Amino acid sequence: MARGSPVRPVVPAGGADPPPVGGPRRPRRQTLRRGNDHVIRTAALTGAATISAGALAAGLLLAPSAGAAPAAPGPRLSSGGTAELGARIAAARAAHAGVKWKDCPADWGLEKPIQCGFVKVPLDYAKPFGKTIDIAVDRIGHTGTKDQRQGALIYNPGGPGGSGLRFPRRVTTKSPLWTETAKAYDFVGFDPRGVGHSTPISCVDPQEFVKAPKADPVPDSEADKRAQRKLAAEYADGCKERSGWMLPHMTTPNTARDLDVIRAALGEKKLNYLGVSYGTYLGGVYATLFPTHVRRMIVDSVVNPSKEKIWYQANLDQDVAFQTRWNDWKAWVAQHDAVFHIGNTPAKVEAKYQELRATAKAKPIGGVVGPAELIGFFQGAPYYDSSWVPVAQTWSDYLAGDTQALVDAIAPDMSDTAGNAAAENGNAVYTAVECADAKWPTSWKRWDRDNTELHKKHPFLTWSNAWMNLPCATWKSKQHEPVEVGAKRGLPPVLIVQSERDAATPYEGAVELHRRLAGSRLITEKDAGSHGVTSLVNPCVNSRVDAYLLTGKTDARDVTCAPHATPAPPAAGAKAAPKAAPSALDLPAVPAVR
Repeated sequence: MARGSPVRPVVPAGGADPPPVGGPRRPRRQTLRRGNDHVIRTAALTGAATISAGALAAGLLLAPSAGAAPAAPGPRLSSGGTAELGARIAAARAAHAGVKWKDCPADWGLEKPIQCGFVKVPLDYAKPFGKTIDIAVDRIGHTGTKDQRQGALIYNPGGPGGSGLRFPRRVTTKSPLWTETAKAYDFVGFDPRGVGHSTPISCVDPQEFVKAPKADPVPDSEADKRAQRKLAAEYADGCKERSGWMLPHMTTPNTARDLDVIRAALGEKKLNYLGVSYGTYLGGVYATLFPTHVRRMIVDSVVNPSKEKIWYQANLDQDVAFQTRWNDWKAWVAQHDAVFHIGNTPAKVEAKYQELRATAKAKPIGGVVGPAELIGFFQGAPYYDSSWVPVAQTWSDYLAGDTQALVDAIAPDMSDTAGNAAAENGNAVYTAVECADAKWPTSWKRWDRDNTELHKKHPFLTWSNAWMNLPCATWKSKQHEPVEVGAKRGLPPVLIVQSERDAATPYEGAVELHRRLAGSRLITEKDAGSHGVTSLVNPCVNSRVDAYLLTGKTDARDVTCAPHATPAPPAAGAKAAPKAAPSALDLPAVPAVR
């Protein structure tokens, strides 16, 4: 997306469909006591590198008393396996401390009996006795009998930058697709490092971030490109200025280590995990770092884990897939021209879209909706099938003379300072993680060449996506080597779920992860493209997800399922308000690419 656009579609919780256009805002923050804030050390150890497995098991890594003075940071562990040892130390410490569960703050939007708490993790796992940060977690207990309980199911919705705290609401809202699973598992969500109610990061003033209209991301001249490059560099500088102390540690491997600390704090010997979109990459990295800690793992809508794809090439691949799914949606709109009156062929629908872009560029609609904002709005259609009707209906209403319908769906609410802060935070985390996870090209000539060429055949998203990621070219913090994701001894079967025409995470990513994880099983939803499959109504998929979580069993071979139902528009002439699909029950309110 264009830098700073607040209208990028959210990655839905657990594959649930997105909210109605202009979806929900995150509730205002409220302080929840985090317990003992002292840095945890043990006087019994003379150096972190001397810690043995026996010492961990003996529980030597205990927190000091509440009255104890905070200890000075400990020594950095010796090179080679340092973060891994630090993760073991942190997990042992968390297992002893547990989580101090309390009712969630009222303005977090998490109703009883959901409970909230915090888990402390090292900022730098190579310095496990140094500075710590907070990870916000929540839970709801299993609904079945004591004998039915199988543990905690921990969830990540993607992003990077998405909050998982709404996951327990699948129980309180009685989501029918999760009824059986809820009998066996506590549902646990968390805000990853840098996100929301965890220790957050920021790159720019939130009110400036959401302000509209932004510049058209599709350049008309070299001057336009220079202006966008300047914005991207300024954004990278802002990240360094506002959050530089966290940036080197905002990596997927560190989030995977945080996940293992959460597992330990919950008292779980092994991890049960559901990851969607970017959450699949987090799951793959966790499975690589902690293969023997996995009990059940479902990954849905898969990021290609190849080191060569993370992250520059992955974003170029997205542009191709988004164009394909955009074309699918245009064909559907044309098929239902009697309802929407936009155009009776895909070419006519595209022409209308270009006409709308030109109108908004010449004079922003309502003073706030320009081409950048339009891309963010229309991007919902190739992302999620549940957006097909709302996006088409809003556009149709605009063409019929209802300009305000489009403005209301897209324009930022400048009075919603809490929601705007959440949107800015989500974008900051997205940028920080992707920039830190891998080394990015620094040559503008390469960016310009690749995106200019790609735009010729895949114009829908290419330049918007380029500008969103360009801060990584001038990133002022350390960029790491990606993890070589792959199965190691002790990893149980992983269930992979993927739609064939997914725009955000192209199908090839699922095939690649399947190849790397021996014993995994792949469920393909054929001729479908909605991002996030596990919370769509498709019995072929739903029954296998339940069976895997409840029994650990998978099919003997990979499975191909027929697609879920195609969205049905209202009858011609009807004026029904568009609604999200029944599965759209819990949604994070942060912008994210995946």
